[in-house]
Formats: sequence, structure tokens, C-alpha cells
Amino acid sequence: MKKLLVIDNYDSFTYNLVQLFLMFDISITVHRSDAITIAEAEKENPDYILISPGPKTPSHAGISVGIVRKLGSRIPIFGVCLGMQCINEAYGGKTVKCPVPVHGKTSPILHDGQGIFSGIPSPFTAARYHSLVARLSTNELTVCATTPDNLIMGIRHRKYPVFGVQFHPESFLTEHGMVMAENFLTRYDF
Repeated sequence: MKKLLVIDNYDSFTYNLVQLFLMFDISITVHRSDAITIAEAEKENPDYILISPGPKTPSHAGISVGIVRKLGSRIPIFGVCLGMQCINEAYGGKTVKCPVPVHGKTSPILHDGQGIFSGIPSPFTAARYHSLVARLSTNELTVCATTPDNLIMGIRHRKYPVFGVQFHPESFLTEHGMVMAENFLTRYDF
């Protein structure tokens, strides 16, 4: 059975994400981001890594940024909300204040139909809960999803199976969340 390592950034949505991924034949282990080292995480030999949302910034997310830097070239990583911001910062991007904070509201998400978005119509509706957004400053990442007003809602690495979304695929307000989870576990056409 494949193994998913979840890095929990103290968010109330973490176990909703766990429940989403439990719908697939996968073993899941959850560790708080400040209660495990990167070396310990690596010893667990995960097949996938999920970096959870959280209430703070990437600099307050324990090993989340470091694990992307260390393992992103060889283990598929999916970051949600703060998790996406951690991926962005791991590759040199910045996290900035959102022009208008959005919590518990839906937005249409426009995407390129690749990777985790394969087989999903564009646009689709997704739930957003965030006050910060990613600002890319590297060619290693590409924007693969946005809101209609061009806020970054999805990123992926150009070479490695590393994906992030700013919205919450596990929310009942988000369409196609299960498809995104399945695509993460099965597709690497980035």
C-alpha cells in the first residue's frame, strides 16, 4: 500500500484533507510540522507528501518549506493553502497580503487542465479561506490556476511532481476535490 505523509500546520482543515485522501487505497500518517524533522520524515519513506493549510505564514510552518526543498525533486508533494505558499517560498517566491481577504467564500477557478486539474472543467467553483497569496519570482514554478482577477490559485513545478492550490479541495463548497486528490496520486503530466 502506498504511503502519504501529511505535514500538519495546526489547521482545522487538516483532517478534512485526510478524510478526502482516505477515499483511496492509501496509508496516511500525520505529523505536526514542528514535531518531526526532515530526516525523520524521509525515514518514513513516503510515496507522497501533503502539506496542510495553517493559520500563519510559511516562516511559521515548521519543516514545510524545508521538506519541499529537500524532497520535492523525488517525492510528489501537494500543498494546500499555506502548503502552496510553502512550495512557492521553497522555490524563491514570496507570500504577500491578499488584496481582499477571503474566508469561507467561493470563487471561479480558471486552470490549464494539466496535472491535478486533468479532467476538470475550467472554470469550476472552489472554497477560499485565506488572507495571503503567493507571488512567484522563479521560473521553476508555473501558475496553473487563477481567479478571474488573476490571483494565483494553483502552481506546479516545471520539472518535478510538486503542486499547490490556494483554495481548499476538501471543502464541500469546492467542486471536483476528489478528482484533484486522485490526479495527485496518479498523474504527473505537468
